[in-house]
Amino acid sequence: MSALFEPCTLRSLTIPNRLWMAPMCQYSAEPGERAGVPNDWHFAHYAARATGGTGLILVEATAISPEGRISPGDLGIWNDAQVEAFRRIVGFLKRQGTVPGIQIAHAGRKASTDAPWRGGAPLGTEQRGWQPLGPSPVPFDEGHPLPDELSKEQIEEIVGQFADSARRALAAGFEVAEIHGAHGYLIGQFLSPHSNHRTDGYGGSFENRARFALEVVDAVRAVWPDELPLFFRISATDWLEENGWTPDDTVRLAALLKDHGVDLLDVSSGGNAAKVRIPVQPGYQVPFAARVRRETGLPVAAVGLITEPEQAEKIVSNGEADAVLLGRELLRNPYFARHAARELGGQVAAPDQYHRAI
Repeated sequence: MSALFEPCTLRSLTIPNRLWMAPMCQYSAEPGERAGVPNDWHFAHYAARATGGTGLILVEATAISPEGRISPGDLGIWNDAQVEAFRRIVGFLKRQGTVPGIQIAHAGRKASTDAPWRGGAPLGTEQRGWQPLGPSPVPFDEGHPLPDELSKEQIEEIVGQFADSARRALAAGFEVAEIHGAHGYLIGQFLSPHSNHRTDGYGGSFENRARFALEVVDAVRAVWPDELPLFFRISATDWLEENGWTPDDTVRLAALLKDHGVDLLDVSSGGNAAKVRIPVQPGYQVPFAARVRRETGLPVAAVGLITEPEQAEKIVSNGEADAVLLGRELLRNPYFARHAARELGGQVAAPDQYHRAI
């Protein structure tokens, strides 16, 4: 039996295999009254990966508020119209045997930018943009706006918005919620001394910089059912030589997250500091995940240039991670899980309409 195709049980939820889809923004929601609402593109995109046998699909970073979006084309889950549109997608995923998950997020100082294929530049208010927010008035990069420093009252409001979004995700039928604390978005901005220059209870020491993340986790865990798992995505390092978030910090935070009811750490890296040099190579982030698992006992998912079935199999069978998350490889090949199962001797659910091709 392939380790990659053994079920994975977290709390009372069983995920049929350990090949999962990483959250990847599509920047394809419509503007205006339908802002943040998933549409036919999103349905087709996620449906294809479900029929392809993916065990868990984590829907892309979905904003908890309009100003929490990365771009005007981001998905959101701050109103009932969005919930209703998600139900159609979630229902289809479940009928294919895929577990539906959602990543809830706030972009912080990296908000209000254009889609990547249009350059990803910051958008002014005359271009459907808005004023970004952050832990400190420190821009992400040259040419990016100075974010407004969040007040204590605004921080409390955002914590509440994370909880409200989790409630809506549950109403839409999602079975996994993931809090986005990676890639230099708002929670990651609070965690790192590179972007957090506060002198109050949310800045300075490790404990203070982790306070916002733990408050969000507690608020979401309080409304997310006990029987369903909660994930947290982390950037294991800022890839800075000094004054940044480090792998040691990640291990320390992982132990706290475990105590606060997080069931799995989704381990990525980077995104909070511009122009850093990242030693990208196949599986380059796997050691970060493996260390968290080894030193804390918290289940982890590994991500980053995992492109071959045998590579994914070794990561799981060697105990480096409990699951692997595929990103760009699933954009190239929605049926990766089905092909991997054939190669490795595993099994995935197949729609009746596709049985002639098994």
